[in-house]
Amino acid sequence: MADEKALLSVLRRQARSVPPLWLMRQAGRYLPEYRDVRATTKSFLDFCYSPRKAADVTLQPIRRFHFDAAILFSDILVVPDAMGQRVSFESGAGPRLEPIETPEQAQRLGEFKLEHLSPVFETIDLVKTVLPPDVAFIGFCGAPFTVVSYMIAGQGTPDQAPARLFAYRNPDAFALLIDRVVEASIDYLARQIEAGVEVVQIFDSWAGVLPANEFQRWSAEPVRRIVEGVKARHPLTPVIAFIRGADSHLPKLTQMIGADAYGIDTALDPAWAVAQTASNVPLQGNLDPLVLVAGGEALDREVDSILAAFEGRPHIFNLGHGILQQTPIENVERLVARVRRGA
Repeated sequence: MADEKALLSVLRRQARSVPPLWLMRQAGRYLPEYRDVRATTKSFLDFCYSPRKAADVTLQPIRRFHFDAAILFSDILVVPDAMGQRVSFESGAGPRLEPIETPEQAQRLGEFKLEHLSPVFETIDLVKTVLPPDVAFIGFCGAPFTVVSYMIAGQGTPDQAPARLFAYRNPDAFALLIDRVVEASIDYLARQIEAGVEVVQIFDSWAGVLPANEFQRWSAEPVRRIVEGVKARHPLTPVIAFIRGADSHLPKLTQMIGADAYGIDTALDPAWAVAQTASNVPLQGNLDPLVLVAGGEALDREVDSILAAFEGRPHIFNLGHGILQQTPIENVERLVARVRRGA
């Protein structure tokens, strides 16, 4: 349909001369208005559970840049929080969880309580009532491997060694945690859709550390199950799978996961991704967040290169990972103008 939202049309496999544009972590600390609102809330988790504030920051990048999609402001760790695992965020140090160090602790993990996340669904309700009519609304969750990695280590680690060691030593207990997060994520995403989001994205930020067999077992297959579960309940809602570090796995992922689009990270050559995937499969990405910090002619060159690589196929312009806090506002404005100059 001619009046369909740009993002939704691409997710229905329509190529556009000007691709829809949004940025991962677009509601974040690079925006002064975000920092102002964040300063009014004691903890980051409280911030995520404050519907009016969360709705405000969800909308901030839309007001400033008029991206083609808003993404719900929340965090992937609300899922373990809703399972009763103690979750907090320390300023300058990132998330902290009570670590799961033994199979017995994995067995004792509480049931997932969807009602615990009612503030998130209230945020969705507030956003959808004021979102501009041409802007799509994206919900999300973390992929099981990434979420479980935090649950086991109790924090982010460079190579996710605690989770990987746990999986090698206690595969049944690790599988139990993965299964629990799969089931919770299906319920969580389905409820987001029922609250009003139009698209959902699954983020697997740490899958790239896994060897090939472990990648298939702990990343690709759990994501496939989430997609299958969401589609069983909401078959018409598009799902984007972003598996950072997928690299050579990408062609197989596009055939077995069942998502409507696939995000590619900064390290992947767009020309290779295009050559290795069916021409009607929507791909999302993959500008280096650091070149967005740098700006200038380097930014222009990279934007033009990505646009050229994906020309003629369904493409969503995005970063290869989240926007960085030190990103200048004027560089984001330059990016938007460069992508849309043919509009």
